[in-house]
Amino acid sequence: MATLAPLKAVTRGAKISVIGLASAGGPGDAQAIAKIAPWLAQMGFSAVVGPSCHASAGVLALAGDDALRLSELHGAFADTTVAAILCLRGGYGSGRLLDQIQYDLIRANPKPFIGFSDMTALHIAFNQKADLLTFHGPMAIAHLVTGMTAPTVPMLFGMLAGAYGEGAEIPSAPGSPLTALSPGVATGRLVGGNLSMMAASLGTPYEIDTASAILFIEEVGEEAYRVDRMLNQLRLAGKLGQAAGVLVGQFLPPAGASAQAQSQVVADALRSLGVPVLSGFPSGHDVHMNLTLPLGAVVRLDADRKVVVLEQAIIETASASA
Repeated sequence: MATLAPLKAVTRGAKISVIGLASAGGPGDAQAIAKIAPWLAQMGFSAVVGPSCHASAGVLALAGDDALRLSELHGAFADTTVAAILCLRGGYGSGRLLDQIQYDLIRANPKPFIGFSDMTALHIAFNQKADLLTFHGPMAIAHLVTGMTAPTVPMLFGMLAGAYGEGAEIPSAPGSPLTALSPGVATGRLVGGNLSMMAASLGTPYEIDTASAILFIEEVGEEAYRVDRMLNQLRLAGKLGQAAGVLVGQFLPPAGASAQAQSQVVADALRSLGVPVLSGFPSGHDVHMNLTLPLGAVVRLDADRKVVVLEQAIIETASASA
């Protein structure tokens, strides 16, 4: 795969479009949504909060019907005054849009797209079909306006502004050291996200490509046997064996379930791959911390030194854009 092009910096004063692409069971919390524009203004940005953020449609109670969500997605990419697209929340529903998205439009109007969880379906599709580098990171009401601060917030906006250039380490957080499950060093494009969404992509035109890639995985609320089943599905589909290395994010069990059981299942599935594996990167569904990762970017995973390093620029430098 060719290296994906870096994106334009998102600096103070830029306009950020907030759109709802998922949800399930009901619209986002109205009080939280009302905080989005003031919160982004406090951060130094202007906000456009789309109608889908307030919508609820169909028996699944998605963030508006497919036509509304698709229109907002296309409009946010096409609008030259919008510097970045921030997803409202996760839940369910982004995968319903995959075969209707105008990938040529997105390719012609590249800009940072930020989200996680259900947005994994869009990360995969945008990386592979629109050649767009995307950001696995916190969303508007999950978790930015609900109290999540350092290091999540400064890392997100620092990454969008170009604070992490080629050769920079993608830092974990103080008190969150990474653990090497398997030693070694590997370089490849960083791909992945939520385990359930990656498993759901298999057998479709939008399935994840892990060939020679650094695979990032995270999950929430799944029993250990379900995690094992999904990892085995990826294994049988050849997706684990094709990866050059693996970065493991947050795996959060259901309430009352054993976190140790999940950790053991993940370790057992990945140690046998014969590639470097780093575990414990604080990215995923934890309500206290969700650090940003540039999906589609070439990185070096060094399990011996327990670091992940950018091997390409993800934001244009002044000289590159001059």
